[in-house]
Amino acid sequence: MPSPWIAERMFRIQASGIRKVFDLSKTLTDPINLSIGQPHYDVPEAVKEAAIQAIREGRNGYTVTQGIPELHARIRDKLLKPRRGAGIDPDQRGLLITSGTSGGLVLALLTTINPGEEVVIFDPYFVMYPHLVTLAGGVPVYVDTYPRFQIDIDRVKTVLTPRTKAILFNSPANPTGAVADRVAVKALAELAREKNLLLISDEIYRMFAYSGTFTSPLEFNEDVLVLEGFSKTHAMTGWRLGFAHGPKPIIEEMAKLQQFTFVCAPSPVQYAGLTACEFDTSEWTAEYARKRDRIVAGLRDHFDLAEPHGAFYLFPKAPWGTGTEFVSECIRNNLLVIPGNVFSQKDTHFRISYAADDRTIDRGIEVLVRLARRGPSAGD
Repeated sequence: MPSPWIAERMFRIQASGIRKVFDLSKTLTDPINLSIGQPHYDVPEAVKEAAIQAIREGRNGYTVTQGIPELHARIRDKLLKPRRGAGIDPDQRGLLITSGTSGGLVLALLTTINPGEEVVIFDPYFVMYPHLVTLAGGVPVYVDTYPRFQIDIDRVKTVLTPRTKAILFNSPANPTGAVADRVAVKALAELAREKNLLLISDEIYRMFAYSGTFTSPLEFNEDVLVLEGFSKTHAMTGWRLGFAHGPKPIIEEMAKLQQFTFVCAPSPVQYAGLTACEFDTSEWTAEYARKRDRIVAGLRDHFDLAEPHGAFYLFPKAPWGTGTEFVSECIRNNLLVIPGNVFSQKDTHFRISYAADDRTIDRGIEVLVRLARRGPSAGD
């Protein structure tokens, strides 16, 4: 029986299906783990040393809530100023160092969404999106992007109501690996401006765009709120270092809320971020493009899949049964992948993370192809 002390909102927030698979991986012997979305490489040595040095120098206390000034300057100089020609004037945008991109998203939604206001989310979506909208008191409104996972601006227009407050956008996308078409991104940015909607752009995978050019909606709408971070590009998932940039009034309110929640991003990690900004990650991007080609080549003749052009995910349709049924069979064969209903209102697909070494990817391909050919186990 639920405790009477638990807030009603918590019963509308489900435990992450990804965490369940993560916990399951600890019980299996030599599992083929293509489930967790974090880089398989380690944090760069120079970044580690910068964090160690910061700890030894006693930089272990609170920093200012907004983040250390040195990191602000480095991010503006190294990460934002090179985009000046794409609609960004770094000096005119507010900037906040956050406890990961997820922490930035929590602050953004709690700062901007009133109870009952609607937030448009593209389906499939990152597992956190609808639950954080619920936490903020908002109402998730879904726009279907199946089967190719591209944005149809006409579908977006059909769900807008007087209660719509924001659009939550992610490209390159988790779980599909889709990179939004430039024309669609422009249309979305212009629609948000026309309707006076806040467009929140989650760009944590912006460095992992393999085919063509990544397009940020900020190029077409200066009021876009952008969330970025170091977790994926620098394998710093556990370090919790992100940043948000956008209209100054929003960033100022997010900083006010951070005072009473996260307080600040971890101090030694902020100093390590100074070194991370200088680190060239293009070699790892090229490696993941090669891994993408490897797994797509192994699966394309056996699965209905939209070829991903970014991030490090593949979102094929289950060859038989529901996504959950097929994933259950995969787990019985020591392969860990994630059922699609964790990321979607549908249960037709499943997510593969190819952030793994080549041997693990090849083992995963072998199991997936064998199960696609064989069908469900007897009695299923």
